[in-house]
Amino acid sequence: MVDYIRDIRSKVGHNPIILNFSGGILVNEKNEVLLQKRADFKSWGLPGGAIEFGETAMDACVREFKEEAGLDVKVSDLFGVSTNFIQNYPNGDKAQSILALFLVKRNNKISNLVSDETLDLGYFDFKNLPKIFNEQHMNAINNYYSNKYPYFE
Repeated sequence: MVDYIRDIRSKVGHNPIILNFSGGILVNEKNEVLLQKRADFKSWGLPGGAIEFGETAMDACVREFKEEAGLDVKVSDLFGVSTNFIQNYPNGDKAQSILALFLVKRNNKISNLVSDETLDLGYFDFKNLPKIFNEQHMNAINNYYSNKYPYFE
């Protein structure tokens, strides 16, 4: 399988581009949100990632939970869409992030093996969140705990 972003970046370098991402909100029985400590930013965010060419946003969300958290999830509803965020990456890449987020429910654990993009995983209470790697993910978490969804920005 071709890595879509790597292929584009081989052609455009670090120039600004628009990228489409998908992810989800998964909470446990204590209403704590699952977060992933990301290898690229060394801080936390919602599980998710880039939509591959030909893939739906829902399929990408499910795939990313498998890859990054080792979890089998089912999409239950649209949570929100965010289109107004520019992300600067540690490697010099710059992209406008189009993010489709879904509410997901856990089916079962698949594996303890996760992508090297994941340094750690944990459930967190809204009052004790770790440092979230960007404003786009923090806005989504705030919208969830404020019951402001679906949201569009």
